[in-house]
Amino acid sequence: MLNAIDKRLLQEVADLHTIPQGAYNIRKNGQAAGRQSTANIDIVTKAEKPGIDVIIKPGTKGESVHIPVILSESLDDLVYNTFEIGAGSDVLIVAGCGIHNPGSNKSQHDGVHEFFVRKGAKMKYVEKHYGEGSGSGQRILNPKTIIEVEEDGTVELEMIQIKGVDQTKRDTQIRLHKNARLIVSERLLTDLEQNAESNITVELFGEDATAQIISRSVAQDNSRQVFHLSLRGYAKCRGHIQCDSIIMQNAQVSSIPEITAFHSDAELIHEAAIGKIASEQLVKLMTLGLTEEEAETTILQGFLK
Repeated sequence: MLNAIDKRLLQEVADLHTIPQGAYNIRKNGQAAGRQSTANIDIVTKAEKPGIDVIIKPGTKGESVHIPVILSESLDDLVYNTFEIGAGSDVLIVAGCGIHNPGSNKSQHDGVHEFFVRKGAKMKYVEKHYGEGSGSGQRILNPKTIIEVEEDGTVELEMIQIKGVDQTKRDTQIRLHKNARLIVSERLLTDLEQNAESNITVELFGEDATAQIISRSVAQDNSRQVFHLSLRGYAKCRGHIQCDSIIMQNAQVSSIPEITAFHSDAELIHEAAIGKIASEQLVKLMTLGLTEEEAETTILQGFLK
């Protein structure tokens, strides 16, 4: 059964106010808490290790899969999920993990998600991380995402972490084949003593493959962020990395974009910028009646939107 804390976590990480329509799998404290398959989407428990297989039939369109994880106890949780996105399908997958840690021991979730996006398929994947709880125990999230995108496939990723996670290491590995298309949007906020590391590697193997990675982050207080963003072009292809960070108080941000071309027709671009909030932005909003704190919050919300 889902209690009030569980429901709040589901709302934060998956925008769920009730049990969703369509296919879903809810994992609570390392155990299944609800599942539903549909005629076109089958969710099956793995036999050899913790996790599920999500099988989406070719040609499936306009359907969604919700696979949130919630932790409300101090424990270590590890899960392996595999997704088969059938040829010609067009689906939304909403994942994410919410942790409520009221104790002194750590709560940690490590998730390994592997996707096979077949020929001509389109997938939007949304992953949100959220932490809360009055306990002193750390809230730790370590996602690993591996995606293979076949010819003419399209993948859109939204990776969001905006509150309450003490430690995170995000590893994302993507391979693009002929005419495959990738769009990545990453948003991250850290404060207090939090640490975040994001490693994104995209390999463009197919002719006319394209990739766009946009990462925006805010580092406050004594928090630390490290970004490694890598594009590797092995054929006639196009790729663009843009990494922008706002740094505040005593925070530290390291942004390390990397582009490597193994083909003369690979067009790869990287941009990285780290800076503070512009004083003229604060002044402009304060002249409209906002306090300095309200103006600062408004600017940060707009930056991470």
